[in-house]
Amino acid sequence: MAKAKPQTQRAPTSIELLGARLQKIINGPTAQKNRTAIIYKAPDEIQEDWDQIMEAINDTDGVYVTLLDDGGAKLHWDVPAKD
Repeated sequence: MAKAKPQTQRAPTSIELLGARLQKIINGPTAQKNRTAIIYKAPDEIQEDWDQIMEAINDTDGVYVTLLDDGGAKLHWDVPAKD
């Protein structure tokens, strides 16, 4: 029986890391309870990644983005109706 080659894991991309960080904030208990979160781009994050994710969030039905004067963004969302 041939040995399977070990899978090499690639490092996450900068946008994947940013997405994971924002997802952690949005999925936090306080944000979920209040259906709102305020997020900021970290100094070491790439502006193009931030812009791409903000556009994707803004294009999501039921999610609303308000850009703040200090560079952050306030997100709030509707809770989907249960069938």
